[in-house]
Amino acid sequence: MKVKITETILRDAHQSLIATRMRTRSMLPIVDKLDEVGYFSLEMWGGATFDTSIRYLNEDPWERLRELKKHMKNTPAQMLLRGQNLVGYRHYSDDVVEKFVQKAYENGIDIFRIFDAVNDIRNMEKAITVAKKEGAHVQGTICYTISPVHTIDKYVELATGLAELECDSICIKDMAGLISPQQAYNLVKALKSAVNLPIDLHSHCTSGMAPMSYMAACRAGVDILDTALSPFAWGTSQPPTESIIAALAESRRATGLDLELISEISAYFREMKEEYRCILNPISEQIDTNVLLYQIPGGMLSNLVSQLQEQNALDKYKDVLAEMPRVRADLGYPPLVTPTSQIVGTQAVLNVLMGERYKVIPKEVKDYVRGLYGRPPQKIDDAIVGKIIGNEEPISCRPADLLEPEYEKMKAEAEKMGLIKKEEDILTYILYPAIAPAFLKGEAKEEELVPVKVEKQPSASAANMASIPTEFKVEVDGEVFNVKVNPVGGSVTVSEAQGKSRPDAASTPGAVTSHMQGMVLSVKVEVGDSICEGDIVCVIEAMKMENAIHAPHGGVVKEIFIAEGDAVSSGHVLLCID
Repeated sequence: MKVKITETILRDAHQSLIATRMRTRSMLPIVDKLDEVGYFSLEMWGGATFDTSIRYLNEDPWERLRELKKHMKNTPAQMLLRGQNLVGYRHYSDDVVEKFVQKAYENGIDIFRIFDAVNDIRNMEKAITVAKKEGAHVQGTICYTISPVHTIDKYVELATGLAELECDSICIKDMAGLISPQQAYNLVKALKSAVNLPIDLHSHCTSGMAPMSYMAACRAGVDILDTALSPFAWGTSQPPTESIIAALAESRRATGLDLELISEISAYFREMKEEYRCILNPISEQIDTNVLLYQIPGGMLSNLVSQLQEQNALDKYKDVLAEMPRVRADLGYPPLVTPTSQIVGTQAVLNVLMGERYKVIPKEVKDYVRGLYGRPPQKIDDAIVGKIIGNEEPISCRPADLLEPEYEKMKAEAEKMGLIKKEEDILTYILYPAIAPAFLKGEAKEEELVPVKVEKQPSASAANMASIPTEFKVEVDGEVFNVKVNPVGGSVTVSEAQGKSRPDAASTPGAVTSHMQGMVLSVKVEVGDSICEGDIVCVIEAMKMENAIHAPHGGVVKEIFIAEGDAVSSGHVLLCID
């Protein structure tokens, strides 16, 4: 029986290697050719593509879906859906899940790969039910990981539950490339015996084992393999499509796909890759067997590097990798996949940057411990629960049962702000209320691809910025580049651009400073307010997490130096308390 291939070049491959930065305009010229290959499916939407499109690329993800689907006459369009989290980082109410799945299907998605970060089937049920009702193919997903509590019997139990929900196929999602050839064989064999459904194996090459594990899975009867065209394969991405096809060509499991056509398509992506090389971090292309210790999935590894660069802390990379498994064990061994990879990863980053474990705890980490993301694979130790949420009692019900319907409420909110031109805009706003308004108003700008990384310099005020040159000739290995440097991120905040000077922390009595680089989501106090030590004074979004800034002491708010939407850097004075 032929092995079928799901091609990931349009989603997971570039999410894993270039932090999901591939533009729609780079994809469109080659989609017709991809459609001719005979793939089982093209994974081309969902995951981080939705967030990145509006956050960095100034692209409408719904428009990407529609445009790509126009060129896919033969091949099903597949997306990755995070269960009750959809393509966001929190649980959304059932009415939002229903509307999103309906709109995704209406705009062109044929196959929904639906997973939950902690393998809590309760968090997958609503999305599965709606997608089945719409007539889509539903691929119920097992997040594969290694821990004392993750066993083949547990995975079979989950697959049986997914089959009972009438899923059309089962995916083993090995986000970090952890599955060994023997475990791949054993798990596929067990699943084939337990459920009468096609089995798909999705893995990453981070540990270097994935191609061998794919071959072992083929011997066990796997039906579908996920691969990436070679220019965007290996490293933290999937095994190369061409290699897997060639390896199976002389066996009874041969794919039957045309290597010559695929080679022609690969040549396009090889040339296109050069456009994105400036954001391709060498770390993401390497084989790293240490992943067996820290278990960071492909997409998270490149994003982790980006996050540390944003915080000017790339020198802490190894420390963060060492801290990651400790945090994961503390939190009950969640599989590391979005959003739990962000939750564990961001907490590990903060533990290292702060020099003290759990000194700063993002809202999402607290919500995870509260049970709002689902049931952890292992009960969290009471001491860790107390450290993170105090005397609160974690919930035991399905998290979404606690959520009031929010679609109509947020629709009215978005309409009042003048953000809505089409129904899909409502969902974009609900998913990303912090960053969607600028995009939907047309105020967002596309992130530039700069061929040379110029290290960030200390902030300068708007008054001084005019005197600083912004165009340079930079010589690298004998080659001269013309580089134009535009102030972004922490260089100039909205407040500074408006002429407000930012004081120095050392010379500002009562200064409250930011301990990270990010964007101000909200300011919780006003000048003249009396506050107590520990009160939340503002919330900063950093590393896609909400981080509350607490008052280090009580007093009266004397002056505020920030506004919502400001970019701040570590050490910047936010306000002062007298």
